[in-house]
Amino acid sequence: MAAREVNAMTTDETTAGAAELEALRETARRFIAREIAPHYADWERAGAAPRDLWRRMGAAGLLCPSIPEAYGGPGAGIDHALVVIEEFARAFIALPGFYTHSEIIAPYILHYGTEAQKAHWLPRCVSGDTVLSVAMTEPGAGSDLKGTRTVARRDGDDVRISGQKIFITNGLHADLVVVLATLEGDDPGRKTLFLVETDRPGFARGRLLDKVGQKAQDTVELFFDDVRVPMTNRLGEEGQGLRHLMAQLPRERLMVGMAAVAGAEAAFAETLAYANGRSAFGQPIAQFQHLRFRLAELKTEIAVGRAFLERSIARFQAGALAADEAAMCKYWLTELEGRVVDQCVQMHGGYGYMREYKVARAFADARGQRIYAGTNEIMKEIIARHL
Repeated sequence: MAAREVNAMTTDETTAGAAELEALRETARRFIAREIAPHYADWERAGAAPRDLWRRMGAAGLLCPSIPEAYGGPGAGIDHALVVIEEFARAFIALPGFYTHSEIIAPYILHYGTEAQKAHWLPRCVSGDTVLSVAMTEPGAGSDLKGTRTVARRDGDDVRISGQKIFITNGLHADLVVVLATLEGDDPGRKTLFLVETDRPGFARGRLLDKVGQKAQDTVELFFDDVRVPMTNRLGEEGQGLRHLMAQLPRERLMVGMAAVAGAEAAFAETLAYANGRSAFGQPIAQFQHLRFRLAELKTEIAVGRAFLERSIARFQAGALAADEAAMCKYWLTELEGRVVDQCVQMHGGYGYMREYKVARAFADARGQRIYAGTNEIMKEIIARHL
């Protein structure tokens, strides 16, 4: 085949891929404008979005883009996840549970599930008929997952799970929870993952937790009181739960980095429009040298962050994003978002402190990014170990 023919095929594939992503972006934008934005303030007051939203997102093709066609998904790449994350950020919609479900928990099942588990659960995750949650953190154990105390006691071909989990995203609506537990008699440092259906006796949800931000995203405590599940619900290898979780953390931290850059870009665009429209002393405030220079600095910092994100995505797609690189991505990009949003609030003046303004809500929403998926202090520890 001639070189020009190969190049033409590559160009055609790139064009087709770009068109597909643009179509997805338009679908996400329309869906958010029609199905989410008009109701979002009500959901913030309620502390959760409605359960039916998951099925509507599934019907629109906005869930689990990376799940293969064999299990009901489109078999798309991580670029599709980025498009959806960006559109949520541009609309100032803080519902990270959707990408947690689609791009963090569903891949656990894809990578470590049995064929029966994948065939049963993944199509339901794609459609939104099953909502996923992962239960790791406990009241006495956050970053130190070896210190979790939830136990799974063997009972014939079953196990009985007892324990408490906290800060659980999607916990209110979850139909299936990936639970980290220690098998009774095993070394406390060895953990095993189990798939727990939430209609099993002994499972209970606690109250909706009142967070500083991301108020429409349900976050709850979960309780397991001698919940019986068959040993066939084990996810992955016995005693290898932490290893399985660690193997997928680069993907999770990359997702948080995506949300951080998209959030910073959205806050900057909103603030630039405000600064050009708000006048003081007879001119738009964007004309004052201090604000002009600060806007120039923020634009540059965001551009650097976007370049770093794109490099991290390329490394991930090549299967080469190492643990310390993913930690750098999560740490630096969430810190960037924090700096940007803080300055955007300042440029809005008193209005920036009012929740009716988007940057005020973004300020509160962004703060959690430096805590979940491993605190930024833990990210620095991971990076330091690889020096």
